Amino acid sequence: MFSDPDYCLPMNDNVWLTTHAAVSLQRLLPRLESRFADRVDEDEWEGYLTRLRLHFPRLFSGLHALYGMHYDFFYHLESILASATEMWIHRPAELMALDALRETDPQWYQSQRMIGAMCYVDLFAGDLAGLRERIPYLTELGVNYLHLMPIFKVPAGDNDGGYAVSSYRETNPALGDMDQLAELASELRHHGISLCLDFVFNHTSDEHVWARRALDGDLDYQRYYRMFPDRAMPDAYEKTLIPVFPDEHPGSFTYRNQLKKWVWTTFHNYQWDLNYENPAVFNQMLEEMLFLANQGVEILRLDAVAYIWKRLGTDCQNLPEAHIIIQAFNALVRIAAPAMVFKSEAIVHPDEVGKYISEEECQLSYNPQLMALLWNSLATRKVNTLSHAMQQRFSISGNCAWVNYVRCHDDIGFAVSDDDLKDSGYDPASHRRFLTDFFTGRFAGSFSRGIPFQENLTTGESRISGTCASLTGLEYGLEENDAQQIELAIQRILLLHGIILTIGGIPLFYLGDEIGMLNDYDYERDADKVGDTRWLHRAAFDWARSEERREPDTLPGRIYQGLLRLIQIRQQNPALDRAETEIVESGNEHVFAYFRTNGDYSVLVLANFSATPQPIEGRRLRLLGLRKSVVDLVAGRTIVAAHMLEMEPYDFMILARPASP
Repeated sequence: MFSDPDYCLPMNDNVWLTTHAAVSLQRLLPRLESRFADRVDEDEWEGYLTRLRLHFPRLFSGLHALYGMHYDFFYHLESILASATEMWIHRPAELMALDALRETDPQWYQSQRMIGAMCYVDLFAGDLAGLRERIPYLTELGVNYLHLMPIFKVPAGDNDGGYAVSSYRETNPALGDMDQLAELASELRHHGISLCLDFVFNHTSDEHVWARRALDGDLDYQRYYRMFPDRAMPDAYEKTLIPVFPDEHPGSFTYRNQLKKWVWTTFHNYQWDLNYENPAVFNQMLEEMLFLANQGVEILRLDAVAYIWKRLGTDCQNLPEAHIIIQAFNALVRIAAPAMVFKSEAIVHPDEVGKYISEEECQLSYNPQLMALLWNSLATRKVNTLSHAMQQRFSISGNCAWVNYVRCHDDIGFAVSDDDLKDSGYDPASHRRFLTDFFTGRFAGSFSRGIPFQENLTTGESRISGTCASLTGLEYGLEENDAQQIELAIQRILLLHGIILTIGGIPLFYLGDEIGMLNDYDYERDADKVGDTRWLHRAAFDWARSEERREPDTLPGRIYQGLLRLIQIRQQNPALDRAETEIVESGNEHVFAYFRTNGDYSVLVLANFSATPQPIEGRRLRLLGLRKSVVDLVAGRTIVAAHMLEMEPYDFMILARPASP
């Protein structure tokens, strides 16, 4: 192995880093040339080297920050580059062509035409072959970004809904095989749909081959994880750790008697946290990542990004090294599979979410704060917290994009900053208890039919499970046979989706919400699901119900047709294409307002979160630059608001100037 004490010099010396990056690349290139150059076309090899030279300085900087103190750092650096190069050589020609296309439009994901959808393969279509047959449904809805929930091989029984991965290179046999996945990715791409998969890189299942070898006593594989011979270090760490699922799994460590050791298990006792202090783990996970890229994955959702580095005396969340790991992976993907982008899943404090978003880290990110605040505004019927928080945090790098959603496969957590709640006049603890009560129907006058998830009976705080339709009141309206409540529920559904479709970023639908599917209480009959209320909103897709989507007098038809109308506006209005978003004050505490501006094109979006009509003063609209006469693109009508614009309950408007005669 190569050893060089100079690699232990302080990494904050930028001159040193630049110099040694150049020296290292100069030494590495002949080695790569001798191993790989004769295996590919000369022009392709030169293109690869161009990307390598471009991204190597930041790759070197990141890897040195993580592993520079290892005496064999250069050996690991060479191994990592060799892995990336080997995976690139195996990249299919069609994907290499996509790489070239995406390099000409690197922010392709910012297009107004982007419409996302997510689903479980088995619940939506049975298996991968069945999903290929359902592509026409996706194209009809306008979907061009499809996120499939975890499809990898997992243990039978407990597997955290697919997030306890036993193999990154094998699918769940019940869904199909990896060849079928690659074929599906190709067919989706031919229909203009980019495939998104989860990359669970904080942990593996305890049935993964690495874990099994560790259990068999292989010390090399035991170093793939974080293991301790007694409770001394676990107890020291747990002084500052925050348990994720305290009711089910107290603490963050699990004793395995076969090892006579304590294993770090942040989430569940069958999910072993990987040890990224070991460069061999980084290299191995790079190969798994690029393997998925070579199957045709274009968007990789990085799961649980906040937890991937640990340090004694901290809560082991959002540490600087977690960002460096992602940045290093990003540089390697830019070199070996530039068509693929990252999406971060950081369900953490709102101020921390934005730190994962950059062109050199995660180009896309879930926007959990917007999701939580939309539901908060439905419960309070006020938009002060929503407006304040979005004014502070919605703006991100111009080369990146939010992924905005009303709900997802998981529960709804109220990840709202305490400071934002206090600034809005709320006591954070009591307000979160109110939200729990409201969305579980305990609060007098609530229309919602959710169920608590991981409820803390001491504090009253909880996350919420439930479908969009049931949480917005459709289930309640049907129970009461109340036509007015049903009407209001439909308006709430369209209001929430109208915002994620127009506020900027990629809107993401949970398939089933577009046809108003309700809670499925039968999950309690399944021994593998009972106790996990999230299965309340993970029902099998109701294809019989979907047949009503084209009938405008049915509930599914009204919701579906209303969403199609909003999707068409999004995709056809130039004011919404890669446009700037500016949150503004409407002058009414119940109405959320924002501009979307693209050059000379501009629209003002208004969203009434109240169950009663709400006025917007005409002079307020003119103060914001609108004329007395405006066009509501949603209703398709011209409105003269000389003195007052009145919005109906849960009204959603997109206002533009009338076309010139």
